[in-house]
Amino acid sequence: MAAVPTFRRGVKFRFDAVRNAWVLLAPEKLFMPDETAVEILKLVDGTRSIDAIVDDLAARFDAPREMIAEDVAATFANLSTRGAVQL
Repeated sequence: MAAVPTFRRGVKFRFDAVRNAWVLLAPEKLFMPDETAVEILKLVDGTRSIDAIVDDLAARFDAPREMIAEDVAATFANLSTRGAVQL
C-alpha cells in the first residue's frame, strides 16, 4: 500500500515509565498496543508508506512479507477505526 500512516492530531506514541510499556495517548483515550503493534508504530514517521513499513519489518524479523503485511494492515485498520491513526 502506498498510503502513509500518521498519528491523528493530539495522539502521542511514547514509552510510559509508570506502566513500563509503550502507549498511544489520545484525547480521553489510552491504547496499550501489543508487542507486534509497538514494532509497527515505531516506524510511523509521517513519511514512510505502509509498504516500506512492511519491507522493514520483514527484513528485520526475517519473516514472510505476506504474514507481516497482514499484521500491519490489521493493526492500521484497527487503530484507524479507533481514531488513533489516519491513512
